[in-house]
Amino acid sequence: MGITQAQLSRVENGPPLVHLDRLAHWARLFGIPRAYLWFTPIDRNHMTDVAVPGEPPSQGPDESRRALLAAIAAVAAGAGLIGSTNIVPPRCIGAADVTRLNAVLALYRSVDRESGGGLLYREVARFAESVYRMLDWTHPAGLTPRLVAAVAAARQLAGWTALDAGRHEDAQRHFVAGERAALTVGDAPLAAMIRYAQAKQLQHLRHNRDALATLQLAHAQLGSQATPAVKALLWGAEAASAAALGDHRTAVMTLGKASDQFDRISQEREPDSMGFYDRGELLAQYGRVYRDKARQDGRHAPEAVRWVEAAIASFGTANVRSTVLNEVGLCSALFLADEPERALAVGARVMEQAREIRSRRVLDRVVNLRRDLVHHRELPEVAAFERALTARAAAAV
Repeated sequence: MGITQAQLSRVENGPPLVHLDRLAHWARLFGIPRAYLWFTPIDRNHMTDVAVPGEPPSQGPDESRRALLAAIAAVAAGAGLIGSTNIVPPRCIGAADVTRLNAVLALYRSVDRESGGGLLYREVARFAESVYRMLDWTHPAGLTPRLVAAVAAARQLAGWTALDAGRHEDAQRHFVAGERAALTVGDAPLAAMIRYAQAKQLQHLRHNRDALATLQLAHAQLGSQATPAVKALLWGAEAASAAALGDHRTAVMTLGKASDQFDRISQEREPDSMGFYDRGELLAQYGRVYRDKARQDGRHAPEAVRWVEAAIASFGTANVRSTVLNEVGLCSALFLADEPERALAVGARVMEQAREIRSRRVLDRVVNLRRDLVHHRELPEVAAFERALTARAAAAV
């Protein structure tokens, strides 16, 4: 099946899988007839690139992904969540509608993790803005908290995909709408998740003081609704901003607090919105902190390499974008550790991977590799790599 025992355990014990490429691959391996599947398998296994005998040639990766997005949109339209004109006539909403809304969001999240926000931002934004209107539709009073939380989560995902696509104004608009909805029903954990996403945007734009203030506000307003996973998530992000600002002592101390909370996580007691958070996400923050320390003192570079390698090993196979982002971090750490040959090998790999993911965040991180290779510019191979990064940056403008 192409997975490790640890990954199999996560499949068995975790939430239901909704990554359609992965499910289609397994369906072919086990020879499951199409009539028994709730989805239509793609025609080519994107992992092995082996054509399925007797089936027509597949489209390219982007065409297949767009076909998948069209299928998800068709599911949403069939469930009465969106219409062909983006306007759905008001009606009475029931619990089944909220369940369908969350199921569509889960499908969009799976595509986001594998393909990047640049591919699906427009689709998710259309969906989020359409279901936002459902707040004004008739529904039982007892359903209000679930409905508002689902609609807020849709705006949060729209903001996240906009951020990943480099559409920062759109991202902020969606985040504000989602935060307002979450606070309306007193869902502090969801509001904290939206503020976490806002902080990630601020970190990407190198506004780390603002990111810290946003994260600290999220933490302060959680109160008794704070759970170990949410605390670990916020403290890990705080550590990254502290390190970027040069406060390495606070950063390491905050990482320790995040690790303590991570060890206390009981998945069944965590909000659904924390389903993505795993050890790889925590270890990635260790990698960011120690890379910043290594930029000040090269003796920390080997430890940065170790943390990032551990993060990459911990990510599930479907979490493609996080894996690629940390491969970029590994390339930086290897340059800082005076291992340019290994860094170039990883760098060549991430240049190829970045072409497969529609993520402006990934592209920006790849281009930023130039700041950590400066001590090895005299090597012809490194100079050529820098020229390739500069060309990639120019092409992206």
